[in-house]
Amino acid sequence: MNILFFLKPLTYLDPGSGSFIIQMLLAGLLGIAVAVRIYWKKIVKFFKKNKGGDIQEDLDEMDEYGTGPEGHPEDSAD
Repeated sequence: MNILFFLKPLTYLDPGSGSFIIQMLLAGLLGIAVAVRIYWKKIVKFFKKNKGGDIQEDLDEMDEYGTGPEGHPEDSAD
């Protein structure tokens, strides 16, 4: 007998498995998008050039929604 016949994997995916895989991929992508959306101001501030202030102090003062210590958005001065 040929031993490779017994080691052949079963490659059938039923519609439920395919749907689950697609659902997990979409959930992962949306989770990443939400995380980027929440931390967008910190990401931008991290990559901007430091203009006289210490970036670590600025990031420490900001919360995860991009507001400063007074609770006002950082970009309201525009």
